[in-house]
Amino acid sequence: MIQLITEPWYGDFSHTLIAMYQLRHRVFKVRMDWDVQISGDMETDEFDALHPAYLTQVSSNGQVQGCVRLLPTHGPTMLRETFPALLEGQPAPSSSQIWESSRFAIDVAPDAPKGEHGVARATYELFAGMVEFGLSRQLTDIVTVTDARMERILRRAGWPLRRVGAPSKIGSTVAVAGYLATSAEILARLREAGGLCGPVLWEPVLLAA
Repeated sequence: MIQLITEPWYGDFSHTLIAMYQLRHRVFKVRMDWDVQISGDMETDEFDALHPAYLTQVSSNGQVQGCVRLLPTHGPTMLRETFPALLEGQPAPSSSQIWESSRFAIDVAPDAPKGEHGVARATYELFAGMVEFGLSRQLTDIVTVTDARMERILRRAGWPLRRVGAPSKIGSTVAVAGYLATSAEILARLREAGGLCGPVLWEPVLLAA
């Protein structure tokens, strides 16, 4: 199940958000050793203060296994403020039809269920949730900064990244910026590859948002 958590619901989902920040700490600080801001066992940054929408992937026993943060591009974004070099002189997107995704993280056991091409089913579910969110907001694209490994996973899953420019070494990571299309065709492809039977966004939260 994917929970969509927007600003009016932060209080109701405070425990889920804490688990999400802890997940981000495990993935980005402990596992990947990124230079990120931490507070105890949680990872947060200045973009979390901009009231983003969050998607959290929750297992059947209520454990937060994945997450992604979504922000409109007409305000501050990581691509514009933190990684402008990846634009190679092009303007950062600023459109009501394009949002930015960041802090995509999945933390599942090696033997967790998988869809096609060896990609974890939880990953497919979170990808599908992003596309469902985009369609609900009438977005054409989601722009993101990711690493080379995630770009390969996106390609295998059937959601290829359209690069803005060439990859660039940032810290210990080879990063690349690009666009992910949001369409009914992409959604159908992800659902089929991930073995998903229908919508993944938790409907009461989607309707309230």
